[in-house]
Amino acid sequence: MLVLLPPSETKRAGGDGPPLSLDALSHRELDPVRKELLDELVELSADVEASRTALGLSPRQDDEIARNAAVWSSGTMPALHRYTGVLYDALDVSSLTGAAAARARARLAVGSALFGLLRAEDPVPAYRLSAGSTLPGRPTLAARWRPVLEPVLAALGTDELVVDLRSGSYAGLGRLPGAVTVTVLAQRPDGKRTVVSHHNKSHKGRLARLLAGTRAEPADAAGVAAIARRAGMTVERPAPTELEIVLPL
Repeated sequence: MLVLLPPSETKRAGGDGPPLSLDALSHRELDPVRKELLDELVELSADVEASRTALGLSPRQDDEIARNAAVWSSGTMPALHRYTGVLYDALDVSSLTGAAAARARARLAVGSALFGLLRAEDPVPAYRLSAGSTLPGRPTLAARWRPVLEPVLAALGTDELVVDLRSGSYAGLGRLPGAVTVTVLAQRPDGKRTVVSHHNKSHKGRLARLLAGTRAEPADAAGVAAIARRAGMTVERPAPTELEIVLPL
């Protein structure tokens, strides 16, 4: 089983690993696009105003531009420790130990606007690039990633079950038909349901933690739902590869 996570806008600073080397990353077939984007980010960082526009930053976030300028030379850390925020707080991968930690390292991956696809231990620097960003004079990131990323994802999907927890914009960088997808819904007292936005990430992070550490090897969405239900989550399966986590409002 592979659990595909979204990245986060916020990233942990620093890193005591060596500077970025594409040779150290998984899925080397993605390296040509990775290198193009990395070099373009460095070049863009020389123009602060253009960087703010392309990356959707305010003047108070100019440190993000400095991170991009140093993306080839700054220290690295494993991808799962680089990303922060609500989902990664709920995942809390650092608290997993022993066999559960080993399973998490094997099962967790991150969809990235800059790197395409990262495995848990791939060493990466801090950077800023979102799925919705468009670098000046260049095609959209989806147009650049899909031709190379979708074959990689498709190959993974033939070998193991993929649970795709990415948000819409990141799923758009590389689609994977047949993956198990998860929606978080709130149910009102009258029975009506609405999509959860604010707490969506925390519940997906909790599910990711369950799937990362479990001894079970689910073969389909029903198996994933069973793991979640044993942990007390209310999960429904409206379609063969779709799951809904239902929360009382």
